[in-house]
Amino acid sequence: QVQLAESGGGLVQAGDSLRLSCAASGRTASDYAMGWFRQAPGKDREFVGAISPSGRLTAYADSVRGRFTIARENAKSTVYLQMNSLKPEDTAVYYCAINRAYATMRRGGDYWGQGTQVTVSS
Repeated sequence: QVQLAESGGGLVQAGDSLRLSCAASGRTASDYAMGWFRQAPGKDREFVGAISPSGRLTAYADSVRGRFTIARENAKSTVYLQMNSLKPEDTAVYYCAINRAYATMRRGGDYWGQGTQVTVSS
């Protein structure tokens, strides 16, 4: 069993930056791929970004590529999502997920966090 806890969400203005964190506990997080998803009101949950267990591989949704950066610190079992140049359409609940296979991270996680709200005002 793995527990994931997100933090760092909040209310910001368009153009601002935020950094989300997700701390994993319960198993060795460095063995797993980690990723971020988001769900806006009335929409399906969508993939945002993923990072391989070593941190050498990353992947992003087209909508955030160039603005968001995912990174991990295995010594702290933590994954980060640095979000720059935020837009109102980035408003959503952001979820951290963990998956045994990096190749399937886009489809979802084996374990999920509770989510953190990000609101971007125009």
